[in-house]
Amino acid sequence: MLAHATAYRCYYLIKESKQMAQRRELFNKAVAYGHLRALWMLAPQEQRLEMARRRTLAHNAFIDACNCLSRAMASSDEDNQWRADLGDDRRIIGDFACYLHSFLGIEAR
Repeated sequence: MLAHATAYRCYYLIKESKQMAQRRELFNKAVAYGHLRALWMLAPQEQRLEMARRRTLAHNAFIDACNCLSRAMASSDEDNQWRADLGDDRRIIGDFACYLHSFLGIEAR
C-alpha cells in the first residue's frame, strides 16, 4: 500500500518539474485512470467485466506517462526520485494515480 506521505512527496516533485507537456499528460492519465477505478468500484459485477480492458489500458497509459516524465526529468537533471520511490508494483502505481486525482481535485477548489 502506498502511504499518503509518499504519494504527496512524489506529487510535489512532479509539480516542481519544468517538463510541462509530460507533467500535464501524466496528470491527465492519472485522472482518467482514477475516474475509471472509482466507477469500477461502483459498478455491478457484470459491468466490471466489460470495463476491465478499458481500465487496464488506462492503467498502462498512466504507467507509460510516469516513465516518460521520469526520463524527461532525468534528461534535464531534475529530481526524478519519485519514480524510484513508486517502484514497479502495478497496484502501488495505480494507487498513486488515485492520489494524484484526489490531490488535483482538492487543489482545484
